[in-house]
Amino acid sequence: MQPAMQGMPQSARPANMMSIMDAVKTCFEQYVGFDGRASRSEYWWFVLATTIAGFVTGILDGIIFGMELSDPTWITLALQFGLFLPTLSVIFRRLHDHGKSGWNVCWIFLPLLGAIYLLYLMIIDGEANDNAYGAVPTNTL
Repeated sequence: MQPAMQGMPQSARPANMMSIMDAVKTCFEQYVGFDGRASRSEYWWFVLATTIAGFVTGILDGIIFGMELSDPTWITLALQFGLFLPTLSVIFRRLHDHGKSGWNVCWIFLPLLGAIYLLYLMIIDGEANDNAYGAVPTNTL
């Protein structure tokens, strides 16, 4: 770990950012692992990877089934079905990083305001110390 820079507060947050491959691997290893904590980098790299995968499957659906709105999107639907639990579990673990229950994900059902609140929680830094949900994420495998 690097020595603290002069004038900068020492933080207990992870020293390293998780790579995209490590984030995806961790999220799939903890497929239904709703306990523990997830760092910002783990969450956002997983979101980026699933967004890219959704874009690719959307293109494949367009090539195979057609580009009209009424055409089926079976490949994208299969991807979304397969990613539902890992996505939900990483959201729960990200909420745990703030010391909040995973059930705070239900805020999404409150239009706009709930989505803004959850986005805020996904963006801000989590608690710098151990909390009831576990130790500070290390971002190492």
